[in-house]
Amino acid sequence: MSKYNARKTVLDGITFASMREAHRYADLALLQRAGQISELELQPSFGLQPSFTHGGKRHRAITYRADFRYVEQGAVVVEDSKGFSNPLYLLKKKMLLYRYPSIDFREV
Repeated sequence: MSKYNARKTVLDGITFASMREAHRYADLALLQRAGQISELELQPSFGLQPSFTHGGKRHRAITYRADFRYVEQGAVVVEDSKGFSNPLYLLKKKMLLYRYPSIDFREV
């Protein structure tokens, strides 16, 4: 169990952080087989800010890791399966939307 009471779940040999995420994967895999979406990708990473050095101290890059990325009717869709939103997630989501305005971001 995680600190948010999510249970790791294995589906199709893939370990998901929660049952919600695993169920959403099953839905998306079905949609891909039916030809309604394409290019389904799990755990895509998006760069939000590059690493940098300030005052001799190295700062790591900031990235956002979504649950899914796929193409639907020519548009790139990024999805996150959230049961609980913490402040860090909300900040990174805001940075993602600013840096990548053309994506269709969805929370399920």
